[in-house]
Amino acid sequence: MITERTGLPLSIGISAANTHDSQGLEPLVRGIPPIRSRRGPRQRRPAKLHGDKGYGYEHLRRWLRARNIVPRIARRGIESSQRLGRHRWTVERTVAWLAGCRRLHRRYERKAEHFLAFAGIAAALICYRRLA
Repeated sequence: MITERTGLPLSIGISAANTHDSQGLEPLVRGIPPIRSRRGPRQRRPAKLHGDKGYGYEHLRRWLRARNIVPRIARRGIESSQRLGRHRWTVERTVAWLAGCRRLHRRYERKAEHFLAFAGIAAALICYRRLA
């Protein structure tokens, strides 16, 4: 899941339990819809992306830079992930909001499309409650 600064979900995806998180970064960034602006043209992508050490691969950093997104990802063995704590809590809070939806707490659906649809509905409800 990719969220904005205040914790509203921008893009949601699901994957198998045995796949690494870094493999889902590119589809999630591609899935971010255009951001509307009152002035000027629509922004197509965010300016920065914060991530933990699980996303700290050089090919992902190059891919993000090629799309004019500044990667703020802690490097393994060099930087501590403690600095990400001030940004990470918003994502953790949004995940907790999603976990509050009883249907998403445990995966009851056999098909991934159904589970993704329920996750999308839950994200829409989170956005509605937050903006209302």
